[in-house]
Amino acid sequence: MLPDVVKTLITRELNAVKREIEAYPDEASVWRPIPGISNTGGTLALHLAGNLQHFLGSILGRSGYKRDREAEFARRDVPRRELIAGIDAAIASVERTLGDFDAKKLSAPYPEQIAQRRFSTEIWLAHLASHLAYHLGQIDYHRRAVTGDSRTVDAVSVRELPELS
Repeated sequence: MLPDVVKTLITRELNAVKREIEAYPDEASVWRPIPGISNTGGTLALHLAGNLQHFLGSILGRSGYKRDREAEFARRDVPRRELIAGIDAAIASVERTLGDFDAKKLSAPYPEQIAQRRFSTEIWLAHLASHLAYHLGQIDYHRRAVTGDSRTVDAVSVRELPELS
């Protein structure tokens, strides 16, 4: 049950990240810094794609993805089509990994230590979903601040959640 819920939420939020990136009026605004804010929308998109492909795809799904976390925060002026391709790769990684995930593994320790700490796979999956939602909100605020456009992209849409039948 939880893997399906996490897959649904992470996929919904990643699709919202794509809508946010597409809603910037041009390439430059994705990367425009704001005083007092350390990350741009582009930086956060790179970070989210790398984070999920690493923790879900590589560690749980054994995809072979090699993360370069430093580059996620150092790269600049990456075209939107490349950012969106990275998000699409993260979606594919999430769907592959959680699509047939054995729920019995949820109580097992997550296979990698995080900050010299051990967590259950279940709590780490929940953390990844909330981490993504946090950064999605930051991207939304960045886009609105640099463009002056307060229109929503319906980032956390309940219409994208499965209804009871």
